[in-house]
Amino acid sequence: MVEGALITGGICFSYWLDFGFSFLDPNSIAWRFPIGFQIFFALIILLFVLQLPESPRWLVLKGKEDEALSVLGALSNLPSEDPYIWGEFQAIKDTVIENQKAGGLKDLFTMGPDRHLHRTMLAYVNQMFQQISGINLITYYAATIYQNQIGLDPFTSRILAAANGTEYFAASWIAVFTIEKFGRRQLMLFGAAGMSFSMVMLAIMDSIGGKGPGIVAALFLFLFNTFFAIGWLGMTCGHEHARCVRIDRIPDLHHIRSYIAKDEPQRYGKNGELLIRYEETEEHRQRQASAVSTMGMEKLRGEQVDNVDHPNPDYSAENGTARTS
Repeated sequence: MVEGALITGGICFSYWLDFGFSFLDPNSIAWRFPIGFQIFFALIILLFVLQLPESPRWLVLKGKEDEALSVLGALSNLPSEDPYIWGEFQAIKDTVIENQKAGGLKDLFTMGPDRHLHRTMLAYVNQMFQQISGINLITYYAATIYQNQIGLDPFTSRILAAANGTEYFAASWIAVFTIEKFGRRQLMLFGAAGMSFSMVMLAIMDSIGGKGPGIVAALFLFLFNTFFAIGWLGMTCGHEHARCVRIDRIPDLHHIRSYIAKDEPQRYGKNGELLIRYEETEEHRQRQASAVSTMGMEKLRGEQVDNVDHPNPDYSAENGTARTS
């Protein structure tokens, strides 16, 4: 959700930049600079991303466990041997091992107990619904809509577009602070209902025409962005991940599990303090038993599965580099 809010912050900034440089018309700098200025932010990302460490999961996947522990410790400002860091590392390690047993791309189109096809379709269809809602039309052509469809003068149209972008940015933070209370589904339904009502009113006002209905139409453009920001903006950032991934394969996400099993003990307190170490959980024991059982079946079949590059024998058959004999 925060990522979506930051996107609208960039949209808000671009509106006001365009508005300021519009006063330089007909000089070509009025459009050249706003387009070229985008590279400034790309350069900032390029410079700082070079200093970022690799993700702990990728490091575990490649067998660089010491480095993964160091990164986890740096992220939490704790020593690598801290119980919390070791629990996080063990949870990631269990997930990596279990993911090696998962199927390939074709599993996305199966309807077994985990309903992979159902989850995949939810992700894609929701993305499609977000894009066909009309938000990109309003985002990119707000000033043109105000001027050509509603009949406002160019100056008023540009400043209204910038104000619309500012309101869009402010509204995007509502979901950040309310999603945990109301949940994704309620916010999505609320946003969809609000956007539908706004579009109906826009169509009615446009068919009537005139200054008064034009002002009402401009107001509903603001409201449309508000409803979209509350209910559907986060669709591109976090909702699909929550729908597609199997919750029983995500260690540590007990705040998600609590919606399914409310009697399950919580590993973390309200202030983030560690209550139960991951190594002491039933989930870890089940994963370890599953890994041992898998290795035992391979031995019964007369197979020897070793990773030719991996220094840790726990990571058998990792990343397609295993061999059997």
